[in-house]
Amino acid sequence: MAATDPPPRPGKPPLPWRARLLAGAVSALHAACLRSDGSVNRFLLSLFDRAVPLTPTPVDGVASSDHAVFDHLRVRLFTPTTSGDDGSKQLPVVVYFHGGGFVFHSAATAQYDAMCRRLASAVPSVVASVDYRLAPEHRFPVPYDDGEAALRWVLAGAGGTLPSPPAAVFVAGDSAGGNVAHHVAARLPYDVAGLVTVQPFFGGDAPTASERRLRNAPFGAPERLAWLWRAFLPPGATRDHQAANVPAAIRRDADAGEGRWRAFPPTMVCVGGWDVHQDRQRAYADALRVAGAEEVRVAEYPDAIHAFYMLEELADSKRLVADVAEFVNRRTEHLKRNA
Repeated sequence: MAATDPPPRPGKPPLPWRARLLAGAVSALHAACLRSDGSVNRFLLSLFDRAVPLTPTPVDGVASSDHAVFDHLRVRLFTPTTSGDDGSKQLPVVVYFHGGGFVFHSAATAQYDAMCRRLASAVPSVVASVDYRLAPEHRFPVPYDDGEAALRWVLAGAGGTLPSPPAAVFVAGDSAGGNVAHHVAARLPYDVAGLVTVQPFFGGDAPTASERRLRNAPFGAPERLAWLWRAFLPPGATRDHQAANVPAAIRRDADAGEGRWRAFPPTMVCVGGWDVHQDRQRAYADALRVAGAEEVRVAEYPDAIHAFYMLEELADSKRLVADVAEFVNRRTEHLKRNA
C-alpha cells in the first residue's frame, strides 16, 4: 500500500447475516461468470439470476406487462392499482434502468422486478423498466441508444399502454443503470422532469480515496471493476472516457463555457457509506452544481453497501424508496403548479 493511501475502512458493514450472505453469494457469482477472454458465462449466470413472470393480475397492488419497443428492446411496465378511485388520476412515469455493471441482469430479474414494484406502489407511479442490451456483446453506446429509444417510446404514449397521459416523466437507475440514466437524461433534458441516480457507476483512470479504502467492500474489487469497464467501453478506451468519467466530462464542459448543463433535469444522487464509488458520486453532484444545473440533491445512506436497495428488509432500503417517492412527487407537483 502506498504511503498516501488511506487505510481500509475498519470493521464490516452493519448487515444482518442473511443480507451479508446474499451479498457475498452474488459477488461470487458475478466473479465466476466473468471469463479471462472478456466474455461472460451467461449459462452459469442464468442458473442463479432468477427471472420472474409477469403479473397481469396485480400483486401487492401492482400489475406488470411486457412490451416490445423494437425487436431487440423490451420494456416491463409496472402499473399500480392505486391510481384514484375513478381511475382518472394522472400518474408520473419513471423510466428505470437496472444495474449490473452493464453486463448482468434484466428487467425480469427477481430483485429488480421487486424493486420496480415497490417504487410503483410507493410513489405511486407507472415504472417502465428497460431491458437494454448488455455488454460485452453490446458495448458503448448501445445501452444509451436503447435507453433513449425507450424514453422516446414512453414520451410518445408507450403504444397506448399507459393508464393515462403521464403527469411527468422521470428517468432513474441504479449502479450501471444510474450511468445509463444520466446519459439518457443528457440526451433529452427538456423532456425529463427529474433524474434519480442510485449509487451510479462512474469510473476514472486515477483511483479515488474511496476506491482504495473500500476495495474489500461488497462489489468493490478493483479487478472486477476493471473487467466491467473493459467490457463496456470502446476497445482501447481508458476509464477517463466520457461515458465513465462523467464528473470530469461535465467539468470540462463548464470550463469551456458550455451552458448545456444548465438545462439538465433536477437530480437526486443516492450515496452509500460503504460503496466503493461514493467519491465519484459526490464529485458528479458537485460537477453538476458547478456547471449550473437547476437542482442537485445528495441523499446519504452512511451504513449502506453497494446495491443495498435490493435488500428490502434493510431500513435504508425502505428509506431510499420513500426518498425517491418524495422527490418524484415534489417535482410532479411543481410542474403542475407551473403548467
